Amino acid sequence: MPLKSESAGLIQIHSAVLLFGLAGVLGKLVHQPPLIIVLARTWLAFLSLALLLVSRGRLSALRPGKEFGRQALVGLLLALHWWTFFKAIQVSTVAIGLLAYCSFPIFSTFLEPFFFREPLRRRDLLTAAGVSLGLLIIVWPSKWGDRAVVGMAWGIASGFLFALLSLLNRNLVSKIPALQVAMFQNGFAGLAFTLPAALGSRPSFSSSDILGLILLGVACTALAHAIFIAGLKTIKVQLAGVIAALEPVYGVVLAFLLAGEIPDLWTLGGGILIVGTTMAATYWRAGKI
Repeated sequence: MPLKSESAGLIQIHSAVLLFGLAGVLGKLVHQPPLIIVLARTWLAFLSLALLLVSRGRLSALRPGKEFGRQALVGLLLALHWWTFFKAIQVSTVAIGLLAYCSFPIFSTFLEPFFFREPLRRRDLLTAAGVSLGLLIIVWPSKWGDRAVVGMAWGIASGFLFALLSLLNRNLVSKIPALQVAMFQNGFAGLAFTLPAALGSRPSFSSSDILGLILLGVACTALAHAIFIAGLKTIKVQLAGVIAALEPVYGVVLAFLLAGEIPDLWTLGGGILIVGTTMAATYWRAGKI
């Protein structure tokens, strides 16, 4: 593989993960309820991805039947995942929301055998244990009902939903191009939230809210997915997975720079354990260690 191609792929993957991390910060800076944020993010992402696929001549219709039903279900899970994620960030901090969302390996470990009849592996159990310990460290000094605990609960719910939709997507992406999967699921996610948002809310948007929502839907979702998938053409999936584990790191740094959030030592300690465990598990799966 040419060095320039590999370097370009690394830049693309890191840029995508940086944008994924920025999404959490924007969820804090945009002064709208999580429902409205998800509504704007999903529809803007859907329209952006649709335009991209049309411009490339790669947009195809979604066939009715099981494929349609599964896309609709995952779209609903995607909407709920993002709603709980932004809820976690708004009631606590960007760091806690991102790190709690990273609890998804715990749920994946115990859901995979149910979905795919795969045996429980020791390395996955160790990963789940490491992530669980990191989460406990983050909330250890807090009391029940504190913002940190409430945010952690919402973030863990987001992680559970992400684990579910990831497992359901496992078969879909083997049959349908990944960008098209993302487009349809954002469309279904927007549809699931359009009616309640339209009937129950009359939001008032500031210019900074509008800019933040555009960045969230177009840059942090559509563009991030596009360049991440483009990076996979020259970068191995395992390495991309390790880089993706840096999303909380990028998010915490951006939250400090843009929102002035400084995580406490407990959050930093638990976060280091969670990110380190996730990265080690990815290397382990790739047979590197």
